[in-house]
Amino acid sequence: MNTRRGPSGAPASGTATTLDTWSPRLALLVAATFFMEFLDGTVLTTAIPSIAADFSVAAADVNITMTAYLMTVAMGIPLSGWLAERLGARLVFCVAIATFTTASLLCALSQDLTMLTLSRVLQGAGGAMMVPVGSLVVLRGTPKKDLLRATAYLVWPGLLAPVLAPLVGGALTSYLSWHWIFLINIPLGLAAFLAALRLVPAAAGDGKRRLDWPGLALTTLGVGALVVGLELAGGHAAGAPAAVSVAAGLLFLAGAVLWMGRARNPLFNLAVFATRTFRATATGGFVYRLTISSVPFLLPLMFQNGFGWDPLHAGILVAAVFVGNIGIKPATTPLIRRFGFKPMLVFASLASAATFVLCSLLDAGTPEPLIFALLVGSGAFRSIGFSAYATVQYADVVPAQLPSANAVSATLVQLAAGAGIAVGALLLRIFESAGTLGGPAGSGGGDPVAPYRAAFLAIAAVMLLSTLDSLTLPRHAGAAVSRPGRAPAAAQPPRPPA
Repeated sequence: MNTRRGPSGAPASGTATTLDTWSPRLALLVAATFFMEFLDGTVLTTAIPSIAADFSVAAADVNITMTAYLMTVAMGIPLSGWLAERLGARLVFCVAIATFTTASLLCALSQDLTMLTLSRVLQGAGGAMMVPVGSLVVLRGTPKKDLLRATAYLVWPGLLAPVLAPLVGGALTSYLSWHWIFLINIPLGLAAFLAALRLVPAAAGDGKRRLDWPGLALTTLGVGALVVGLELAGGHAAGAPAAVSVAAGLLFLAGAVLWMGRARNPLFNLAVFATRTFRATATGGFVYRLTISSVPFLLPLMFQNGFGWDPLHAGILVAAVFVGNIGIKPATTPLIRRFGFKPMLVFASLASAATFVLCSLLDAGTPEPLIFALLVGSGAFRSIGFSAYATVQYADVVPAQLPSANAVSATLVQLAAGAGIAVGALLLRIFESAGTLGGPAGSGGGDPVAPYRAAFLAIAAVMLLSTLDSLTLPRHAGAAVSRPGRAPAAAQPPRPPA
């Protein structure tokens, strides 16, 4: 066991130990908690009509419960990183699971929309701590040579949850009631809490670590305003309020960057962006996740509104993406080890763009086995890309910068998912308006599928921006992880400062 030490040779205060081997059971536990958090972000969509009927409110009003949850998760992530350093990751992770589970019970017991919304805020606070702190626990205990295998466990929740959410939510709501969307979390949360007490290594926190209050305020306000703006842009009330909220969010985040660049003890160590492989998560990786996140939003709508299918029929076809995700998963690590990160990122983005173009050619008369095969391929390509980005971003990050890298990455993932839905909705409105006005761009006439065709072509074009960014990566980017022991000297990660 190797322990990071301070200048005097003593163990550094508040740091966790770095193990020589990683724990698959711990990684699987963290992945399971991620799945609960990601699933609850979108699963409520199918239950909105039932909740609205029970509470005697308009269905549109129930959307606040989803916005409150997503906003709390995104705004809470920056603080959770500091809490893990101050109190110890094990304590914070266990408290996060307990908070999420308790909040799920309160959601199920809610008697009105106000109580449900407040319970969702508490649930989001628990989710905000589970996401980055769980990752940090796994990453700190994983040597570089095992990073690919460890991140393979952590990637699957983000791939599967958006695809399975409509099926899970629809089945529970149809055959039981909407309350079971939350009640199912209780036995899962209890099991995860007991497993965390057993599997997560104890590590003392740094009781002297101070919180960067200005940096936290600017970051949380910026992230919160961006989430609200993206939610507004993705809904029917898009317009000036959405634009103002997004602009305010960007200004707050710009202020946070300026502040943390000068602060003595910043909330995040922004020097991590000097590492090209990590910076890829904020450039090509953000674009990749944004476009990929728009697909589970566009496909069900196209199948239902364009093809005239019922929700269950559409959900079953969209589940083909899940089949592709799972089917290719055993091969993602060998593929990255064989070809390297750069070729696989370029391939994943180009192949994904090609599937979007093919989706634009579908219509109600397309044979369903052909649609199923296309979506299986799309799921496989997104799995490769997600796995590659999730691993390469940490390939050259030194241990001292890992907490900052982890929290920044988790925040960007949340924002990319929200941006994907917002961009998908915005494209649909643009092309629907163009069709109504008799405009160009293949949106024509009375064809209900035309706006979806144009939207898929547009996101295919956006995906190519990710391809261009991946092409600028060094040839042996992340080779210390993809090819341990065989990485060229130039590709070795930089040594931390003495």
